Parts: sequence; C-alpha cells; structure tokens
Amino acid sequence: MTAKPKLCYFRGRGRMESIRWLLAAAGVEFEEEFIETREQYEKLQKDGRLLFGQVPLVEIDGMSLTQTRAILSYLAAKYNLYGKDLKETVRIDMYTDGTQDLMAMIMVAAFKPPEEKEENIALIVTKAKTRYFPVFEKILKEHGEDFLVGNKFSWADIQLLEAILMVEELDASVLSDFPLLKAFKTRISNIPTIKKFLQPGSQRKPPPDSHYVKVVRNTLQF
Repeated sequence: MTAKPKLCYFRGRGRMESIRWLLAAAGVEFEEEFIETREQYEKLQKDGRLLFGQVPLVEIDGMSLTQTRAILSYLAAKYNLYGKDLKETVRIDMYTDGTQDLMAMIMVAAFKPPEEKEENIALIVTKAKTRYFPVFEKILKEHGEDFLVGNKFSWADIQLLEAILMVEELDASVLSDFPLLKAFKTRISNIPTIKKFLQPGSQRKPPPDSHYVKVVRNTLQF
C-alpha cells in the first residue's frame, strides 16, 4: 500500500493551503505534521529535511519536497491536472502564478499591524476587482467553456476557486460584477472532491487568527 503524502507546516493556511487544496481536489488522502515550536523547526533544519531552511515540506513518493511552486507543479503533473501539452501547461502556470500573487497579498495581510490592516484589505479587494478577476472573467467569456484551460478540470481551476473564496472572506460581494466567475465558483465547488473539502471537518484551514500569527512569528523569529 502506498504511503499517504505527509505535509509538514504550521496549523494554518499559509503557503501549504494551496497544496492541501490540490491534493484534496485530486482525491488524495494526506497526513499532517504541525509545527508548533521553534525547536521543531530547528530539528527539521538540523535533520536536513528543509532544502533552503523553509517550509512547506511535503514527503511523497520517497522524496522530501520543499518550495511551494515545485511541490504544486509536481502534484499537478502527477494527478493529471496540468494540461495535455506544453501550451496548456504554460497557460495553467500563468493563471496559477496570477492567483498566487493575489493570495500572497492576503497571506501577508494577517501579519500587518492593526492600524494598517483595514487599508491593506481594501487594497487587496480593489486589486482583485480591477486586476485579477476581470482577466478570468474575460477568459471564460472568450472560450465559453466550463474550465479555464482545455475544457478540462485543472490546477488552474482549483486555485482560482481558492482565491475567490479567500477574497470573499474580505468582501462577500466581490463577484457582483463577474457573472461568469459566479457560475464558475458554483460549478467548481460542486465537483465531488472539492465539495467534500469545503465541508466542515475537512483538512481545509480557517483564516489566520492571532494564535496562528503568534506561532509563525515565534517559530520563524520575525
């Protein structure tokens, strides 16, 4: 029996959440090891498990993988979510790079001083509505298909849904001017593996709270 992938990260979203989403969408069960202390983190480094001294860390297929983008690309290819040829793959890369840029802004916002948070969140919502979501609305309109690339479910669809839901946590009405993205959200959310991941009790993590921020700060010492 093949061992389940093991994910090593903090007990929160961060850079591991897109990896959780991708595995869940592929219907792959995984285990998690949570970093709670500086000592745990230092031991991972001392044991040589962190290539550049950073998490996420994913143990899969006899390998210890680090670097978020590399992990996501490997999983997308392994589970046939990465397009049928190089042209589709590069489009998936472009789209996922875009959604990662948007989600990275949201990740960083949790660590901003309280007096900067409100302004930062407003900026993120504005960028979503003016820079990112119009692009995907246009893509869906131009090809008239259910999925972003090759009319087949891919990593690009998974990550766009993740990004949409993250921005909606900041502004529930963010999709009001994007009818095709609204329909896309409903469609992708109802894919059985994703529907399961969106249910309470799954390994999906909640938005970062003060405890998560404190643990990350203390562990990484910043």
